[in-house]
Amino acid sequence: MKDVIHLLPDSVANQIAAGEVVQRPASVVKELVENAIDAGATKVQVVVTDGGRTLVQVIDNGKGMSETDARLAFERHATSKIASADDLFALSTMGFRGEALASIVAVAQVELTTRRADDELGTCIVMGGSKLESQEPVSAPVGSNFKVKNLFFNIPARRKFLKSVQTELNNIVTEFERVALINCDIEFSLSHNGNEMISLPSSSFRQRIVNLFGKKINSHLIDVAVESTLINIKGFVGTPESARKKGALQYFFVNGRYMRNPYFAKAVAEAYGEIIPQGEQVPFFLCLDVDPSRIDVNIHPTKTEIKFEDESNLWKIISATVKESLGRFNAAPSLDFDDDAMPEIPVMDFTPSGGAPVSAPKVSYNPSYNPFSKYKPEYRDSSDNWEALYAGFDTTTKPLDLSPFEDEPDFTVNEPVVVADNSLQVVESDFVPMSQYKGQYILVPVKSGLMWVHQRRAHIRVLFEKYRKQMNERHGASQGLLFPERVELTINEAMVLESISEELVSLGFDISSLGSGTFALNGIPVGIEGLQPTKLLSDILHGAMEQTGDVKGAVSDRIAAAMAKDVAIVSGQILSQEEMVALVNDLFGTSMPSHTPDGKPVIHIMNDAEIDRNFTK
Repeated sequence: MKDVIHLLPDSVANQIAAGEVVQRPASVVKELVENAIDAGATKVQVVVTDGGRTLVQVIDNGKGMSETDARLAFERHATSKIASADDLFALSTMGFRGEALASIVAVAQVELTTRRADDELGTCIVMGGSKLESQEPVSAPVGSNFKVKNLFFNIPARRKFLKSVQTELNNIVTEFERVALINCDIEFSLSHNGNEMISLPSSSFRQRIVNLFGKKINSHLIDVAVESTLINIKGFVGTPESARKKGALQYFFVNGRYMRNPYFAKAVAEAYGEIIPQGEQVPFFLCLDVDPSRIDVNIHPTKTEIKFEDESNLWKIISATVKESLGRFNAAPSLDFDDDAMPEIPVMDFTPSGGAPVSAPKVSYNPSYNPFSKYKPEYRDSSDNWEALYAGFDTTTKPLDLSPFEDEPDFTVNEPVVVADNSLQVVESDFVPMSQYKGQYILVPVKSGLMWVHQRRAHIRVLFEKYRKQMNERHGASQGLLFPERVELTINEAMVLESISEELVSLGFDISSLGSGTFALNGIPVGIEGLQPTKLLSDILHGAMEQTGDVKGAVSDRIAAAMAKDVAIVSGQILSQEEMVALVNDLFGTSMPSHTPDGKPVIHIMNDAEIDRNFTK
C-alpha cells in the first residue's frame, strides 16, 4: 500500500500562508508600511490604484537592502528581527515572522527597487507567483520601493471575492490610519488613482489625531497619563459630549502597535458610568507601554490581538486612569489667591444721606391666582364665600352608566386592507374605535382577535418605503436652510459621502464641499423639520460605511432606513383617533407590514382563543 503523506511544494505552502496574511489589498498596505517603519523611514508614501486591485505601491526613505538581502527577503521565514525563540518575548519591531513578503509574492506580481546609503547602485527584483523573473542593478534613491501589481492574479477565486473599489479603499484608509496615527514622527501620504487623499506632516500625537479626523475633535480630547510598575498609559479620551451610537473613534496601541481589545474598551466605558447615555460610545486614543516579556503578540496572523499576563489588573488601572482624567476635566474652575496678598475689602455704608433706616420692600400678591387657568383671574380675596362656588351643583350620588354608546362613533378604516402574510387577518371595516396603550401600542380589533401595533415601528416601515420610492423616482424635494451648517468629516466619511452623493441629492440633501474635509449642508429633505440635520447625515454615512457589500448598490435602503428612524414618531407620543387609523392604513399599504426594515416585529395578534383562555377557570 502506498504512503499518503507528502510534503507540499513551496508555491502551494506560500499560497496557504498568504491566505492568513494577505486577505485583501489593505493587508498588503499594512505589511509594507510596517516594514518601512522598521527600516527607519522618516517619510512613507502609499499609492494605490483601483482600490488596490491593480497596484499597491509603498515608497520609503529607510535604510534599504543589499542585493543579497533583497533576494532573500522574499523567502519564507526570512527575517532580520529575531534570531532565537527568546527574542519573541522581547519584540520591539512591527514585523518579525518573515512571512509578509513571501505571502505577498505568492499571490501577486511584485517589483522591488532598493538601495542602501553606502551602495552606489541599487537592486531591482521582479517576481510573480513566488518565481524570480529578473534581478539587475539599477540607479535608485536610498530606501525601498515596492510595487505590488494584480493581487490574486493566479487565484481567480480569491480575486472574485474582493469587494467593490470603494469598500477596498475604505479598508486601506482604515489600515493606513492605524499605522500613521501612532507613528506621528513620520511623514505619511496616501494617493488613489493619481489623487492625493491624505498628507500628514510630522507632528505631535494630538495634532496627528486632528489632521486625520478633523479640527472638531480637538475640543473634545481629554489628556490621559499615568505611570505604574505594570503599565504606562498616555493619550486622550473623548468628552461625554463626544459620545455617539456609531462610528466612535476607538484606538488602543501597545508598544507602538495597533490592538483590538473589547475587554479594555469596556474598562474605558466603565469609567464614564452614567455620564453618557446607554448604548453610546466615546472616542479614545490610548497608548499602552508594557514590558514586552509580559505580552504575547504572536497569537493572531495579523498581530492585532495581544495576550496580556496581568489582564485583570490592567483593566482596573485603565478604568481608574480614565476616571481620574474625567474628574479633572469636570472639576469646577476656581481662582487661586494668595491669602496674605489678598486685599482687604472695605465695608461700605449704604445708609441714605437723610439718615432714615432702610427697610425691605413689601410685595403684595394674590395667593389664589392660577397662572394655568384659561379664565381671566379676578384679583380679589376669594377665601370668603367659597360656598358660592358650588351653587347649582347636584351633590347626590348617581350610579355610573356602563351601557354602550347610543350612537357608535364614526371611525372606520378607509378601505379593506389585504395583508401579505396569510397569518394576519384583514382589519374589519366596522369596529370599535382604536385605542392606544401607554403611548406605544395601537390596539386594533380584527376578525381573529386583537391586533397590537407598535406605533413607532409601524411609522418607520411607512416612512422607509416612502423615502425609498422617492429615491427610485428621483423627485425628493429640498428645503434650504436659512443658515447652512458646517459638517467636518473624517477621510472615510468624506469618501462615502462622495460615493452616495447622487442618492443624497435625490432625497433632497444639498451639500457642497468647502475643502479639507469640511462640507456645507445647505438644504435638507422636506418633512424632517425639527431634526438635527448633521446628526441625520452622520447616521446615514456610518450606515453606509457598515455595508459589507457594494456600498452604492444598497445605499438607498441604508439612507431610507436611517431617515425613517430619525423622523418616525417617538414612543409615548399620544395619537388621535384619526392619526391611529391613518397610520394603520398606511402600514398595511406597505410591502411588508409585519416587520421593520431591520427585521423587528411590528404586529402581534392575540387570537380569541388566547384571550378566552385567560378568563377560564
